[in-house]
Amino acid sequence: MNAPIEACASAPAATQPAPDLEAVKRRQQATWASGDFAVIGTTLQIVGESLAEAVDLRAGEQVLDVAAGNGNATLAAARRFTAVTAIDYVPHLLDKAAARAKAEGLAVETKVADAEALPFEDGCFDVALSTFGSMFTPDHPRTAGELLRVVRHGGRIGLATWTPGGFLGDLFRVIGGHVPPPAGVRSPLRWGEESYLVELFGPQAAAIRCEHRMFNFRYRSAEHFIDIFRNYYGPTHKAFAALDADGQARLHADMKQLLEARNVGGADSLVVPAEYLEVVVTRH
Repeated sequence: MNAPIEACASAPAATQPAPDLEAVKRRQQATWASGDFAVIGTTLQIVGESLAEAVDLRAGEQVLDVAAGNGNATLAAARRFTAVTAIDYVPHLLDKAAARAKAEGLAVETKVADAEALPFEDGCFDVALSTFGSMFTPDHPRTAGELLRVVRHGGRIGLATWTPGGFLGDLFRVIGGHVPPPAGVRSPLRWGEESYLVELFGPQAAAIRCEHRMFNFRYRSAEHFIDIFRNYYGPTHKAFAALDADGQARLHADMKQLLEARNVGGADSLVVPAEYLEVVVTRH
């Protein structure tokens, strides 16, 4: 006999267990420690310079660069005579940041630390910065809360975050079609949505200013881009490593198709515009 419609309708829906965010973070740390992000990171330096101007850095201010990688925002802040501390949970990237600063004669401090548990007292920084870093933490509210906590009242938080509708959004979707992201974890691309940033920072913000900007990835060709990202960019490096030979070939083909579709550099080079959101949050 068929069950009554009412009985079917009242059956409880299966619930998905909450993700183990600490386990996700450990895997993410291993991902960013793989390859060598510094190879790609140095090409993004202009973003750090733009962000330093957007937050109106002043000489002598205490600045924290969160998930600093190899130090783009760190160097930009130090060039403006601030007292800057760079934190990241990948030690060798901080070593690269320190080496870059030393080569320029800039004084910076580095500290291995987690963006979700910053080892600093409340309100001890004038400015916190993060370029394509804090967005990749698994617990978004916790990370936003830590940024707000360590910045003084009236201080600023400056962020550069990839947008879901830009090239990086498409690239992550291509990769996710071959190696799915962890179930139940919020996409890092949410940090590229203005409404989501209001949700994260709004209750403690006197103002939130967002501006859409473009960064141009410049490589010799689509094949050159794929080679660099496959060898040095953690998420792509790990994705290829997780696939067999046929899967790698399919991922390679899909990335090449995306790159060639987005290329505005002509037949002899690769120039791919990538939209990001430049954000300045003023702490109330």
